[in-house]
Amino acid sequence: MEYGFADRVRYFDSSAVRDILKVVNKGNVISFAGGLPDEGLFPVEAVEQAFSKAIRSGNKALQYAETEGLLPLREQLSARMNRKGIIRSAEDILITSGSQQAIDLFSRVMFNPGDVILTEDPTYLAALQVFSSYETKVVAVASDHEGMIEEDLEEKIKRLKPKCIYVVPTFSNPDGKVWSEVRREMLVRLAKKYQVVIMEDDPYGDIQFDPATIPGSLAALDIDNTCVVYTSTISKTVVPAMRIGWITGPSPIIRLITQAKQAADLHTNSISQHALMHLFNDYDLDRHIETIRATYYERMLIMKRYLDEAQIPGLSYLEPKGGMFFWVTLPDHINPSTLLKVAVEQGVAFVPGRPFYISGEEQSTMRLNFTNASPDQIEVGMERLIKVLKLVHV
Repeated sequence: MEYGFADRVRYFDSSAVRDILKVVNKGNVISFAGGLPDEGLFPVEAVEQAFSKAIRSGNKALQYAETEGLLPLREQLSARMNRKGIIRSAEDILITSGSQQAIDLFSRVMFNPGDVILTEDPTYLAALQVFSSYETKVVAVASDHEGMIEEDLEEKIKRLKPKCIYVVPTFSNPDGKVWSEVRREMLVRLAKKYQVVIMEDDPYGDIQFDPATIPGSLAALDIDNTCVVYTSTISKTVVPAMRIGWITGPSPIIRLITQAKQAADLHTNSISQHALMHLFNDYDLDRHIETIRATYYERMLIMKRYLDEAQIPGLSYLEPKGGMFFWVTLPDHINPSTLLKVAVEQGVAFVPGRPFYISGEEQSTMRLNFTNASPDQIEVGMERLIKVLKLVHV
């Protein structure tokens, strides 16, 4: 039977990272491929108690809920954002099924086919998948290690009239970059000048190795709440399985996204929302985040030591100040996709850089995750990877 699928399905594509994980999860392969937190750090006992309290507190946790999300939970998230200088009320927050749904719902209400989105190159591949599914045109802005370059950004805003600028300015995925304060202020200034909406994706912002060196959020710079839509998640700091994210921004945008969510799934999982509310009340989440920071910092340094000691000409990287990834530039003659096949045979995996680029063309780059493997696994995996790199470098 032939099925009459919608035209838009031709823009759907499988996630390269998910495809790699299917392969490396079969067998004795140490994986630096996924963007996974360490499940050994999950606050299992606290989560168990939170869900128990949610169930015992009455049947509300098991009932349908309002689309916007549990009000006490939104008030808690508002308070946590306020501490970061993001002054947003609970009424301007929508609870989503992870920040990935926030990106999708935002795209649903904002983009028509052919609309232009400006972003960095490389950028978060799952966001590129969403934008492609809505038939948009994603255009790269020239950038360096401090963020987008003002001259190229302003020229493309004036020439292309973009609907949105999508950025991950704090520990970006894949390259782990942190935008400078000057570039953040520049982006917000130009967005207001030309009336362009910014989507700030901030899944990693709490995983800071030296918080004193990290500039504030773009949303904090948008004092009048007119141009920055901000989304974040608990997936990297509590547990991914709860599937709790949130989005906040200008009221007219959040109101439409709320209506889109009603059509999508009515509301985010009620019992998880109630459990998270109890977790915020009864568990020292800030202390837990400090443990995560210290643990991941140690693992980052182990991976860094192997990269430094490899002494492979043409190999370079940006040292992470937080987040979950190393972004490694390889010698030009090394094809990362070919390298991956050899690496998996030797028991180690990574993500080639190609799917993170707007063009989708092969690039001499790779992403390494340092958060999911134990220190011992990182040492063994990096020994295998450096051995393979030296083998193909010859």
